[in-house]
Amino acid sequence: MRRVAMKPSQIGFSAAGFTLLEVLLAVGIFAITATAVVKAASDHLNGVVQIEEITFATWVANNRLTEVHIEKKWPPKDAEKGEVNMAGRTWYWQQKVLKTPDKDLLGIEIQVGLDEDYQRTTTSVTSYLAKPGAP
Repeated sequence: MRRVAMKPSQIGFSAAGFTLLEVLLAVGIFAITATAVVKAASDHLNGVVQIEEITFATWVANNRLTEVHIEKKWPPKDAEKGEVNMAGRTWYWQQKVLKTPDKDLLGIEIQVGLDEDYQRTTTSVTSYLAKPGAP
């Protein structure tokens, strides 16, 4: 009895597969794509954190400006500092009085940050206050 070697195509299936080079190329493409997706997600999360900090700092500054307008002291104190707890953090604010060409109008700038030494400001908001009784 003589054995006859049959080719895979004669049996009904193909023995073709991926070569090592093709597999390595596919893994490389996947790695580059995954790295880009992770970086984009990381950048997005960092942006969300920054927006959150700016939002809360702006609320702190606006609250302080509202307090200054309600107090109606003339002239308002210059170089006043304080701290406020909001959103589980301590925010530090400082107030600066800005002169204007009109003696009955002063600018008030509130700088807010998370740094107790006021080295890094998260946001700054400026408003104007008129002297009570001024025309």
